[in-house]
Amino acid sequence: MAKVISSSHSNAASETQGYADTLSWFDITPSDRARVRELAPVADRVGDEIINDFYSHILSFEEAAKQFADDKQISRVKQGQKRYFQELVSADLDEAYAEDRRRIGSIHERAGITPTLYIGSYAFYLQRLGHLVLDAMEDDPAKAFGLVLSLMKIAHFDMALALETYVGAREKTIETQQRQMSELPTPVLKLRDGLLLIPVVGTLDSYRARSLTVQMLEGIRDYRARAVVLDITGVDSVDSAVANHLIQTMTAARLMGAKSILTGISADVAQALVKIGVDGESMNTAGDLQQGMELADKLLSA
Repeated sequence: MAKVISSSHSNAASETQGYADTLSWFDITPSDRARVRELAPVADRVGDEIINDFYSHILSFEEAAKQFADDKQISRVKQGQKRYFQELVSADLDEAYAEDRRRIGSIHERAGITPTLYIGSYAFYLQRLGHLVLDAMEDDPAKAFGLVLSLMKIAHFDMALALETYVGAREKTIETQQRQMSELPTPVLKLRDGLLLIPVVGTLDSYRARSLTVQMLEGIRDYRARAVVLDITGVDSVDSAVANHLIQTMTAARLMGAKSILTGISADVAQALVKIGVDGESMNTAGDLQQGMELADKLLSA
């Protein structure tokens, strides 16, 4: 489905075809759009009531209430949500409409509005409006049922547009945070004469591993270190390439006259080291930082 929805970003011709494919994916026909427009008067008449009832409902939940700073924000959100649902039953469902829904998905991600809150509000609105339509057209239940089904199709299409963009925006946020973490300098701490500690926290990718090597070797030279404790307790996992780079870094330290100890190895890191052929006898390792410091003292006194 993501490919169908995102297929409308290449050029004008493929954009038009991609959007048509998206509507077809949800089985939305011109008849569905015409039927849903018939709901506009009902939706306008009961929109405020449904939205007020919804916020009375969700604000009774502590976690949901934390999403809102004050009554002014709640009032603004209510007005925005009213317009949102009015557009649902009156919009042309053209590319401009789709782009606006994608924009709203990005806004939700930046504002911290969770998919649970977004879908919950939708579900509440749809079930309330659906019941009102069925009650108002009890003399023609077949027509009422057709109207509600058409509304459900368009609503699911609408949610998909916003959520696809929400997920995409969240992935970009995570990628940015990971990149920022990988660019953080790794401190080289002098604990005493001849002994350095290098704590590594966060994502350890190939770029940061290379930077780590430079910092470690420069630290050995500048502080005339004879032992280095490289603590990776704060690193969740590494791939085989990064694991191999760690071994090369420790080998380079040995060539500069410093003994190195790798501490805080997780199960994932241990498996990555085994994959590249490292065994426990070819390098100095310790389960945690305290053990690593004790081992460093022994190596320095030997």
